[in-house]
Amino acid sequence: MGNYKHILLAADFSVHGEDVARRAKDLADKYQAELSIVHVVDNLPLTDAAYGPVIPFDLDLTEELMAAAKDRLAKLAESLGIAEDRQCIAVGSPKLEIIRVAEEKQADLIVVGSHGRHGLALLLGSTANGVLHHAYCDVLAVRLKNE
Repeated sequence: MGNYKHILLAADFSVHGEDVARRAKDLADKYQAELSIVHVVDNLPLTDAAYGPVIPFDLDLTEELMAAAKDRLAKLAESLGIAEDRQCIAVGSPKLEIIRVAEEKQADLIVVGSHGRHGLALLLGSTANGVLHHAYCDVLAVRLKNE
């Protein structure tokens, strides 16, 4: 196995996300690899026809969420020295979008945080687990401390 050439950091802005970011940056420095970053805004429906008019109007927070995510991503990317053209924000399923972006950018390593869930939380699935089992490239799941 050769050295990594392009590492993709999957940023989730969690409390321990800086630990994951540092690990990705350290690996990029060690391998002299390009470092890119992606954050995925999860699609969360705010209304459901099955429940009736819970909210009296259609509420779409996607633009506000995207703007906030873009600001946080830019600050994190600046602290890691990641150029704007290597920053990506997507909307959708985090595991699917992380994999899509990794393929698009031809990353050979994805770095993602993992809570190490067990039991019901594991059955419901996690982003790290989904990325690990479906990515075409290597995945480093950085264990996050319990919050």
